[in-house]
Amino acid sequence: MKISVIINTYNAEKHLAEVLESVKDFDEILICDMYSTDQTVSIAKRYNCHIIYHEKLGYVEPARQAAINAATYNWILLIDADEVVPPALKDYLYEQIKKPDCPNGIRIPRKNYLMGKFVRCTYPDYILRFFKKEGTVWPSQIHMQPQLQGKVINTPLHRKDLAFIHLSNDPVKIMVSKANAYTDYEIGKRKNKKYAFFSILIQSAYRFFKFYVIKGGFRDGRPGLVYSGVYAFYKFMTIAKLWEVQFSYKDLEKDLKNLHNK
Repeated sequence: MKISVIINTYNAEKHLAEVLESVKDFDEILICDMYSTDQTVSIAKRYNCHIIYHEKLGYVEPARQAAINAATYNWILLIDADEVVPPALKDYLYEQIKKPDCPNGIRIPRKNYLMGKFVRCTYPDYILRFFKKEGTVWPSQIHMQPQLQGKVINTPLHRKDLAFIHLSNDPVKIMVSKANAYTDYEIGKRKNKKYAFFSILIQSAYRFFKFYVIKGGFRDGRPGLVYSGVYAFYKFMTIAKLWEVQFSYKDLEKDLKNLHNK
């Protein structure tokens, strides 16, 4: 049984060498690049990666399926260009695919960081990134997970040594910039969804409460408070932008018309 590692990239030179070092002993590394302008492709070539290209888009999901289709082997480990695969996870996956009752997919936890601190309120952040190629479809909308047939399991929750190490450690300005960009793409996915007047406050407040209180962000000090606030603001912006699309008020046009008629 063999495993293909897939990494979608665009200008990913910052962490790519460290990520590739962590997966170099898998059977195949396939890079699906969106025509990077930095050293991404050069780094990939140093690791003898199989490289294909996809048109540059504002988010990665439409390129996921193209990469899956191009993989050589039927077992796929799909990671981002800032996610390190620990040795224990590699061993665990190879052990699983040898079993006769191996599931068709495995959700893997991820350790996220802010200000250099492991933000426990985001853990385990399970994501479905290991699966059989056959029968898997990755939807093209933003922030989607693959759709597959058959049994899907989570890695054992107590095994933190199986978690991806998420290297991004984004500064706050990058988190806010990404939130602004990603909420633009949420509009297409949610354009027919209706939100009541006070939902913008209620849902944003719940998002903050969920991360800071329920998931224990208060234990993470300042990073936990900031993380919870940014993700609450993400919900606020999503609803605000949807309202902007769904409702068209005429006060500005009316005032301008009155001004010109004077």
